[in-house]
Amino acid sequence: MLIDEVQINIEAGKGGDGIVHFHREKFIPKGGPDGGDGGNGGNIYLIGVEDITALNRYRYQKIFKAEDGKSGGPSRKTGASGKDLFLIAPKGTVVEDKESKEFWEIKDINEKILIAKGGKGGRGNWHFRSAINQSPVEYEEGKPGQKRTLNLELRLVADIGFIGFPSVGKSSLLNELTAASVKTAEYPFTTLEPNLGAMDHLILADLPGLIEGASAGKGLGIKFLKHIKRTKALAHVISAETLDPLKDYEIIRKELGEYDPELLQKPEIIVVNKADLVLPQRVKEIENLLKKTKREILITSIYDYESLQKLKEKLKLLVPVS
Repeated sequence: MLIDEVQINIEAGKGGDGIVHFHREKFIPKGGPDGGDGGNGGNIYLIGVEDITALNRYRYQKIFKAEDGKSGGPSRKTGASGKDLFLIAPKGTVVEDKESKEFWEIKDINEKILIAKGGKGGRGNWHFRSAINQSPVEYEEGKPGQKRTLNLELRLVADIGFIGFPSVGKSSLLNELTAASVKTAEYPFTTLEPNLGAMDHLILADLPGLIEGASAGKGLGIKFLKHIKRTKALAHVISAETLDPLKDYEIIRKELGEYDPELLQKPEIIVVNKADLVLPQRVKEIENLLKKTKREILITSIYDYESLQKLKEKLKLLVPVS
C-alpha cells in the first residue's frame, strides 16, 4: 500500500543549560566564575530519496524529536550539541507547516532541507562577570527547539502518465516499455498504487485505473488524480475490447477536467491496446470512431513488437529531451 500523504509532529532538540560554577584549585579556593555554555539542540532535516514508498514509515509513528543539547561544564566547557535527526521523504514531496503555512518541496534525490532548528544553548555564569559582580550566579537555560506539525504529500514526478479505465493494459505496457515488474491481472484495480519505469530518458508512470465519478472520490478517487498533475504528457489507454471507445475516452477526460481543467491542456496521445484480442475490422472501426478526438492514435498489443516500438518513438516525441 502506498502512503502518499501523512501528518507528523516534529520537535528539534532543546539547547542545553548554562551552569553556575566557580574555578577551584588546591591553592585557589575562591577562583572566578567559569561555568560553561550549554550545547545547541539537534536540528531536523528532510532528505529526498528515490523510494516512492518512503512515507509509509510515518503511517504509525507520528512524533519525532531530535536530541537535546547537554549542559555546560566547569572550566568554560561547552556542552555537547544534540545529534541532528534526518527524516526521509520521496522526491516530489510537498511539505506544509499546518500552523505557519510555510511551504517546502523536495525536488531532488539527496536534497537536504532544514525543517526545524534546534534551540541555542544557554550561557554559563562566566558570561555574567563584571567589575561590580565578580561572583555572578546568573546563567541561561537552553532555548527550546522548533516545533512543527507537518503535512507531507507526495506528488509523483513523471514525464508521461498512462491513464484510462481499469484493466485496459496500462501495467502490461509499462512492463514491456521499461524494466518495471508490475503485477498484472484481468480484474479491476490490480494496480493500487502508481508504478514508475524508465524508458531511455523518460520516466513513465502507470497510474491506477480511473472510473466515472473519480473526481468525486469514487473508485480510487482523487487519491491518484493529483499525481497526474505532475506529469508532462498523457498516454490515454483504451482497450480494444470496449464496446464504446469514444465514450470511454470522454468519461476519463470529463473526470480530468472536473478535477483540474489544466489537465486537459497536457499533450496527449491515444493508445488502443489489446488489439490482438479483436478482429482487425473492429480495430479499424475503433480507430475511425476515435478520430473525432483529433488526437494521434496508436494501435498496440504487448505481443506485437513492431507496435511497441512505434509507441516508444511516439512517446519520445511527446516529451522531447530538454
